Amino acid sequence: MTPVQVTGLGAMVPHGSDLQTLFAAIMRGDSAIHPVFPELARPAAAATVQDFDVARWFTRLQLAGVDRVSQLAVAAADLALRDGGDGAGAAPERMGIYVGCGMGGAAALDAAYRGGGRVPPLTIPAFMPNAAAGHIAMRLQAQGPVLTYSVACASSAVAIAEAAKAVQRGEVDVAIAGGSEALIVPGVVVAWQAMQTLAAFDAQAGARAAATCCRPFALDRSGFVLGEGAAFMVLESAPRARARGARVYANLAGWGLSNDATHLTKPDAAGQARALTQALRQAALTPAEVGYCNAHGTATPIGDVVESQALVRVWGDAIAELRVSSTKALHGHLLGAAGALEALITVLALHERKLPPNAHCDAPDPACGLNLVHEPDTAAPTLQAAVSSSFAFGGSNAALLFTRC
Repeated sequence: MTPVQVTGLGAMVPHGSDLQTLFAAIMRGDSAIHPVFPELARPAAAATVQDFDVARWFTRLQLAGVDRVSQLAVAAADLALRDGGDGAGAAPERMGIYVGCGMGGAAALDAAYRGGGRVPPLTIPAFMPNAAAGHIAMRLQAQGPVLTYSVACASSAVAIAEAAKAVQRGEVDVAIAGGSEALIVPGVVVAWQAMQTLAAFDAQAGARAAATCCRPFALDRSGFVLGEGAAFMVLESAPRARARGARVYANLAGWGLSNDATHLTKPDAAGQARALTQALRQAALTPAEVGYCNAHGTATPIGDVVESQALVRVWGDAIAELRVSSTKALHGHLLGAAGALEALITVLALHERKLPPNAHCDAPDPACGLNLVHEPDTAAPTLQAAVSSSFAFGGSNAALLFTRC
């Protein structure tokens, strides 16, 4: 099978858009989570994109009917393509766009519901889930396949896997793959609060309480925090990347997709293990050869234990050597874009041979029993392979396995 390589990265996320700044903040354990919507009955926190200069990508006239989810997507995809050398002469019809998005244009839909009877005429194209992919295609003049995957929290990990398949089969020369999500609006936050999955914190304790309320794999964890943003990577075949002298971040050596087929919202260790095993098999690696896992790690009481069981099931006796962390503690849960951002961080961790910390976990849960990365800026001089996991409502599981070049 033709090797697939990552030759470009781009992000517009809570920690910014500059890759070095973003990764340095993650390595330090800097949280981008803060209180939002003080008018709500229950305290809420989220990780939002603070310094997004939309005028860099859109004129005021162009912004009509373009939801924030599409704005962030265009910015991150454009940055990824630029980072990868602008596709190095790829023909427009040989460039594909693969986007994961869980909920579409939440701001447009929220505004329509709250509009007092007047609904903006471009509401439908603003909130449709494939709007982000369409806007990226128009901006980058990509005329190959332009596809959207809506698979809840696994959306963008699935998009990256599907893009890699297209590159491997020769359907496209260059694939821009990732995801975008922008759902920090009151209606969505309240809906997630109703599910009792969001992290609790004492609003009277100040911003610090919000910043540290997401504690994956900790004994006192209480749930996740919503985040927004977009992250994309450029994928192309190893022969093409070599021929054009591209800078290569990593190989996308394997991927695995599975479904629990047991419950719509309750995770299943066996299903997750199948996705992880598939990724290892495709990469022709043993568990012992994979040194780091950027875990799905939502910090829910059930989810973290089930994920730990899946890792133990697959890694077996090698589980003690697998370093694990969930970066959601710092950037929140980007839902449809979570897999893409976490894959991007995993690629940078592998490229730099440094491991992101599992932040805010002062007392790990013994029921999880993982070798967590506790210290910031942890060096990993022998790291050769790393995996990023995404497990979704609907029972869908995705694992992306990267190796050093």
